Amino acid sequence: MPGQNLTRTEAEARAAIVSTHSYDVDLDLTGSQTTFRSITTIRFAARAGAETFVDLIAESVERITLNGAPVDLAAFADSRIALTGLAAENELVVDATCLYSNTGEGLHRFVDPADGEVYLYSQFEVADSRRVFAVFEQPDLKATFAFTVSAPGHWEVLSNQHGVQGEPDDGVATWVFPPTEIMSCYITAIVAGPYHGEHSSLTSTDGREIPLGVYCRASLAPYLEA
Repeated sequence: MPGQNLTRTEAEARAAIVSTHSYDVDLDLTGSQTTFRSITTIRFAARAGAETFVDLIAESVERITLNGAPVDLAAFADSRIALTGLAAENELVVDATCLYSNTGEGLHRFVDPADGEVYLYSQFEVADSRRVFAVFEQPDLKATFAFTVSAPGHWEVLSNQHGVQGEPDDGVATWVFPPTEIMSCYITAIVAGPYHGEHSSLTSTDGREIPLGVYCRASLAPYLEA
């Protein structure tokens, strides 16, 4: 069934086959009001010759390659992409068109009635990161996650790591975020929009300087008590 959740038996079977290393996720948030482009590169080890699947909820998939070879797009069905003939080490690339939500799952899109500005934020728990990128959607298959996000030049883009905004070109800026620590997919995050932010920092007990921020919609900035 579309939207089918992973069963415990399936998760155990997949974890016996797959060991994930890293995800590179490239999101283009400059398209339509309903969809965005998502290109995911997953590097993972597997039992050679085995078959498994990766999770994805998307409007469409434009391209799939496994270890440089094209995969038939018919492999994408029922919110999964079937993978066969795995090598000991693999690189999977999935180019998809994903849907914004207005109900809090995946990448939620909100238009502020005060000024018409668009705000996005992610909610991936428990199994909704698959609405934004192709993923082995189970918490024991941990990996690093590196996001690259194209967004309108006046937007702020936030993620688990501190990102660097490129110089806007034709009204679009690209934000690059370094890889996270090894973590579960459902605690990755993307927040994007013309947010107003207040910033500070905290010195940890081991001497690290931790940047802090609190954000709100621009129309609510006069009421923010940071």
